[in-house]
Amino acid sequence: MSLIGTHVAVAGGLVKSGLAEASEVGAEIIQLFGGNPRSWVQRAPDPAGDDAFRAACADRGLPVVVHAPHLINLGSPSDVVLNRSLTGLETTLQRAAAIGATAVVVHAGALVVKGRRPTVLAGLHDVLAPIVDRAEVRLLIEPTAGAGEAMASTVESTIELMVALNDERIGLCLDTCHLHAAGEDLAEPGKLVNRITDAVGPQSIGLIHVNDSRDPIGSHRDRHESLGSGTLDPSAFEALLKVPALQDVPMLVETPTHNSDVAILKSLRSKSADHEATTKHPVADGRPRRSGQSVPRRLQACTPRLGKPRPRRTG
Repeated sequence: MSLIGTHVAVAGGLVKSGLAEASEVGAEIIQLFGGNPRSWVQRAPDPAGDDAFRAACADRGLPVVVHAPHLINLGSPSDVVLNRSLTGLETTLQRAAAIGATAVVVHAGALVVKGRRPTVLAGLHDVLAPIVDRAEVRLLIEPTAGAGEAMASTVESTIELMVALNDERIGLCLDTCHLHAAGEDLAEPGKLVNRITDAVGPQSIGLIHVNDSRDPIGSHRDRHESLGSGTLDPSAFEALLKVPALQDVPMLVETPTHNSDVAILKSLRSKSADHEATTKHPVADGRPRRSGQSVPRRLQACTPRLGKPRPRRTG
């Protein structure tokens, strides 16, 4: 069963703001920025604060994901930007380990200039491998909405990126708004997910960002909207929670109304679990057995996807 949570703000402090917001929302997993998402200069280390946050999350059994700064672009044609991006990514991975996070999400980035894709993809493994070798948490690549010669946005381009990386320590974070904006139809998300997992492995998808979109399909615009208030068919979110390949993949929202949206996803999850229990576990009196009786603990459910990465494939 998927953990459900939200992105939280931590400007007022990891524990004071971040955990307070998580409790208010009822999050089972949280995502946060380790620093200013729109700056190369990150906040000074706070070992005491990091230790307190790490301990508090451990006490609550609350998994944490860190989102890397938006400025990072692993496909940039500028050597200056690329070097800053690699440094920023490694700093974020180190920061994530310090606060006890289990994964870092980074946008796939943009090639900016046409015609560079084959060259960039051919060299991307060698660029990222040394950073991943030193990392203590899993790296998740998030395909974008498709603007600016996106390195990964559609299912096809995302598969190409993952095949080029050829490193099972690196996974994917899919965003429903981004996929919609890139032109992918989410009416049957299971088919979309299966295309990815069939091509790059069943453990490739590590996290789902569940967001509605303000814009029509294929817009290439990354503008999140509250669930049910955007241009995505609300049935897509219910269908997403029923995809067998995503049953232990955490899902979190990045919307302005995360309190109600987390509640919506939890309700859909319960509905899906009840349906599965009725279908697979009928009892003599006709009442379904509650599937929650056999659901693994939160952290255990998350571990196969967000746990310590396995060694890179060779050969």
